[in-house]
Order: sequence, then C-alpha cells, then structure tokens
Amino acid sequence: MSDYAGQRERMVRNLRETRGIKDERVLEAMRKVPRHLFVRDHMKGEAYNDRALPIGSAQTISQPFVVARMTELLDVHPEHKVLEIGTGSGYQTAVLAQLARWVYSLELVPDLTQQAIRRIRELGLDNVKIQVFDGTVGWSEWAPYDRILVTAGAPKVPEPLLAQLDAGGSLVIPEGQKQLQKLVLYRRSARGDLRRKEGEDVLFVPLLGRHGWKEEK
Repeated sequence: MSDYAGQRERMVRNLRETRGIKDERVLEAMRKVPRHLFVRDHMKGEAYNDRALPIGSAQTISQPFVVARMTELLDVHPEHKVLEIGTGSGYQTAVLAQLARWVYSLELVPDLTQQAIRRIRELGLDNVKIQVFDGTVGWSEWAPYDRILVTAGAPKVPEPLLAQLDAGGSLVIPEGQKQLQKLVLYRRSARGDLRRKEGEDVLFVPLLGRHGWKEEK
C-alpha cells in the first residue's frame, strides 16, 4: 500500500520550502486533508505531485501549490463564513473547512457535486454545505460572506459575488482570458470601499454561468 501520509508530508514540505507558502495554518490544513481521496482511483499514485489532475466532466483538481496559494491569499480565520464557487472534487472545499467556521460551495456539474458531498461526509466535515447551482450568481441565502473563493477562470469578477462580500471581506478569483488568467485579490474595507490587487499567472477551467463565460454549444 502506498504511504500516503509520507507523500502528503513531502507535498507540504515542498509547498513550504520550494514554493514559498508561509501560512502555517494553510500548510497544516493541507497536511490534514487526504488528497488521494479526491482524485480518480487510477491516479491516486499521482495525488501528491504538484500538478493539476483531471476529475471528469472536463474539470480538474488544482495543483497543490495553487490550492495553497489561493487559500493563503484568502486569509481564512476560524470565525469566517466562506463561499466557494466551483466545488469540483471537493478538495479545496475540505481545505477551507479546516480553517473556517462555515463553507458554502456551489458546483454546476451534478455528478461532481454528488461525489464531493460523499467525500465531505466520509471525512466527517459537518461545517460544509454543497449545492448544484450557477456559482456566478452566488448563494444569497447565506450572504454576506467574510471570504469568497472562485476556482474557475472568469473574464471579470461577477457582480453578484462582490455584492455578497461583507465589509472587511476578501475575494480571490482567477481573472482574464480562457487560456490565461491572473489571481486577483479583492478586499472590501470596513467602510465598503473595494481594492483590487493582481497576483501571479494561472490557468483554470472557464467559469461558466450567467455572469461568467457562456457555454459553447
């Protein structure tokens, strides 16, 4: 049997020593979440390599560095309520659940949603709610949110998500073209002013929906 705990420890060490992730809370969260449970069975041996992997339905599980970097930028604290757009396999969801009080996650693909719900339940994470819905319109039922994370590339940040971001909140999203985006951090001040800061280049699957890319027929 593969030594997943050892592989996970090497992944965390690489994130800290080679990739420059400094937030020990993020590293500890990624140490706790068994990434091999969120990939296809025949890819379990590659689960802790630092690269994205296909999960079906033309979607991917992001590489560990990107998960760690986006989570670090988001700066999640134990009292926070987080909205995630794009549940995918549920891996990023599970990492956020280690750090936040509540995680609300939306996924457009029903099959992926059901798989993610099953994995989250198996891990006993009872502070997560997942639903099939167009993430670009957000989840107004539980708004406002302290933190919002978008895990698909958008031409620009959807306005409904900004509207659901609380004062003092942060939102991280890949913005740009379909073939290349930049990680962008939005911060809303206590007075409600919004600031935008661009980060590194990334490549995500397109964010589909009413306020994202239109699905190609």
